[in-house]
Amino acid sequence: MAPAERENRPSPEALLAEAHRESRGKLKIFLGAAPGVGKTYAMLEAARERARDGVDVAVAVVETHGRRETEALVHGLDVVPKRTLEYRGRSFDEMDLDGVLARRPALALVDELAHTNISGSRHLKRWQDVQELLDVGIDVYTTLNVQHLESLNDVVERISGVRVRETLPDSVLQQADEIKLIDLAPEDLLKRLEEGKVYVPEQARRAASAFFSRGNLTALREMALRQAAERVDAQMISYMHAHAIQGPWPARERLMACIGDDPAAESVVRLAARSAERRQAPWIAVYIETARHLSLSEEVKDRIARALHLAEELGGEATTVQSDDVVAEVLSFAKARNITQIIIGRPRRHRQRWFGGGDTAKALLARAEAFNVTVIGRENASLSPIARIRRDFPKDWLGYGLATLAVALATGFSVLIDMWMPVPNISVAYLMAVLLVAMRLGLAPSIFASVLSFLVYSFLFTEPRLTLAITDSHNILTMVFFLVAAVIVSNLGSRLREQVQATRLSARRTGTLYDFSRKIAAAVTQDDVLWAVVHHVASTIHGQSLILLPENDRLAIKAGYPPEDTLDDKAAAAAEWAWTHGTRAGAGSATLPTSPWLFLPLKTVRGPVGVMGVQMAGAGIPPPSEARLLETLADQAAVAIERTALVADIEAARVAGERDRLRTALLSSLSHDLRTPLVSIMGSASALVNYQDTLSDDAERELALTIQDEAERLNRFVQNLLDMTKLGAGALKPRIDWADFRDIVGGALERAKRLIGQRKVRIDLSDDFPLLCVDSVLMEQVVFNLIDNACKYTPPGSAITVWGRPRRDKVVVEICDQGPGIPEDDREQVFDMFYRVKAQDTQIAGTGLGLAICRGLVEAHGGTIAAEPGINDCGTCIVITLPLLVEPELLGAEEKV
Repeated sequence: MAPAERENRPSPEALLAEAHRESRGKLKIFLGAAPGVGKTYAMLEAARERARDGVDVAVAVVETHGRRETEALVHGLDVVPKRTLEYRGRSFDEMDLDGVLARRPALALVDELAHTNISGSRHLKRWQDVQELLDVGIDVYTTLNVQHLESLNDVVERISGVRVRETLPDSVLQQADEIKLIDLAPEDLLKRLEEGKVYVPEQARRAASAFFSRGNLTALREMALRQAAERVDAQMISYMHAHAIQGPWPARERLMACIGDDPAAESVVRLAARSAERRQAPWIAVYIETARHLSLSEEVKDRIARALHLAEELGGEATTVQSDDVVAEVLSFAKARNITQIIIGRPRRHRQRWFGGGDTAKALLARAEAFNVTVIGRENASLSPIARIRRDFPKDWLGYGLATLAVALATGFSVLIDMWMPVPNISVAYLMAVLLVAMRLGLAPSIFASVLSFLVYSFLFTEPRLTLAITDSHNILTMVFFLVAAVIVSNLGSRLREQVQATRLSARRTGTLYDFSRKIAAAVTQDDVLWAVVHHVASTIHGQSLILLPENDRLAIKAGYPPEDTLDDKAAAAAEWAWTHGTRAGAGSATLPTSPWLFLPLKTVRGPVGVMGVQMAGAGIPPPSEARLLETLADQAAVAIERTALVADIEAARVAGERDRLRTALLSSLSHDLRTPLVSIMGSASALVNYQDTLSDDAERELALTIQDEAERLNRFVQNLLDMTKLGAGALKPRIDWADFRDIVGGALERAKRLIGQRKVRIDLSDDFPLLCVDSVLMEQVVFNLIDNACKYTPPGSAITVWGRPRRDKVVVEICDQGPGIPEDDREQVFDMFYRVKAQDTQIAGTGLGLAICRGLVEAHGGTIAAEPGINDCGTCIVITLPLLVEPELLGAEEKV
């Protein structure tokens, strides 16, 4: 789409943003420079005014800090009660988000937007609560101090020496529909502080000597004013884009530096930086990349890249835009960014007339009626005409020689045709030569070929021949048209050549980046990523590549292609510089250029992650085009390395969390399952010792049985821990032998007799139930643990069923109870260590080891274990599947007898 067409329609992004804002509640932020300037007071006054207009206003949370005038404004407004949360033995009142959502007022008042919620709240930060209110269509009034913005955190610490812990993203402020700046002079704020209207007296004295100094307050006040102005400015630009308003609106100065391919590019950037600094205005450097960009020399391309980099170093924004209409694109970009002043350099005269197609600065002055345009003078303007000719004289002798050869060949071909069969339009042969020269050699040689063809054709084929004089008026017109056609053909041919070259280069770069992205995306570990990076970079530049990462407070080579283990002192110093300062160093750079390697820092938004080193074949210097490609590859490599680091961090965090969970569960189990039987044992033993003379024989026996039961319970818990430890270490090896499963069940029931109590146990094993090749001791432990588990969750008088049947090459055993059952989501997790099912918000007693041990023992026998619902979804069935082996030959022989 042409620039002029884009100017006449609203920005789709701005329309989408406006539609999104319309569907949400409105956010108004009362912004202040420091506590005590009156943000909460101003918010309450605005809310009471809205309430008088009939708006439903509710106070979600307002911190009055004991100020009576503030409390008076709260009186009369509907207040949503806070909820109380316990944290570290203390009670805290927090905003009841669910209560506000249920109340659903038209306007909610939420004080202290950057506040951190107490642990146990739905969101970590209060601004996240506000986002949820806005999403359901509730308008919100809130307060914020400028020092709580994340981007200003370091600046505030340097100014005040105080580290602000509670921060919020700048994007929250950018989402505000309205910002009201509550401004108060430092003198007035200090007076309020002395009067005790900000803090209590003791706290006020500490604040005045630390954070609330006059210099700190002045700096914070300036930051608050700037933030409010920038937000209003951004809203104005968004409004212009959404309503297709043609700028500029000179509400604030904005400068744009137009970078060209002439030597004045860096001068333009420096002038724009100085002007922007004097006016305290934002500025941007723009380079319009046309089709002829690829025909520029590497020196010129490097100069353009240096100018864009200089703009970023001087605090501006740098961008590149593709377009063949430079003036139209400059004006379109300036209107879109609400630019007020354009700075441009004056191009060289010979290029204006012959190669540049016109004076860009002059055309911009003629069309930029709504902008202030500054044109700076040319460098080397004091050179004499002869010196400028020498400086600008073409150096590509080969190109002009080939152009001369092409004209000579066209002449020879034309002479032959003219000798054998005269053709009136023999000039077409010269046009073909000009077209070929333009396509192969570029614009300047083709123009030279056009003029040379004109002279040769006039000399050899127009009457009178062998002279440049033309007597026939028809021939004069023909020659003029020939020259014009030749120039046009040369121009079109050169443009076609430039576009073909641009397409090839773009395809090569796109292919290189695509292959690189695909390789590093497929790499999983950090080593895979590093080797993919160095191999691809080395093949791209036809040289060597290596990656250095920090290790033990120094850089170490982690990958190299071809393999490289050491660096000389110069290269090591350049690598350390690139890592420490975050800039390129080494060969071809301005820092330590004697190094044979060029080092580029690998940086992400989180900071530097490493250094990439490259060495061209023959220890050469990368050309600017390769250097720009290397920077892009370095950026992608940094992101890939950080991705693997994040994956490792996430895995480490997961393992640490799992370890903490197991540690907590173990401590919980120890504190409960060891303490409970010990308390019972100690109580019963104490009663026997202290009251032996007064106790009856039955009472003594009951206490002794209690001691025995609790000791056995304690012994089972310790045995479970030992078994689990052996399973985890792989030290528990089943002693396999043939056993009758009925004997195994009988032994387990005998051990669990006291646990079973009044419950009924029904054994249902088929008559053809075979012998099992198992460790009878371990398998008895499995059955005992399952019966013990069933007894814990079933009431007295219920039934426990042991059911078993052979199934082809396996045996299926089920132990079913009539308890509450296991929820479907927990049926797999109950076999994890220390996992206990929760029922009705209370955790059922147990160590969480019994079923985990059962799984380990069953799997050691090559079987499986699973939890399934009982009959009619009543209770739980633990299903054990064991492999069925061929019975011993002896048994088979006895059956035959």
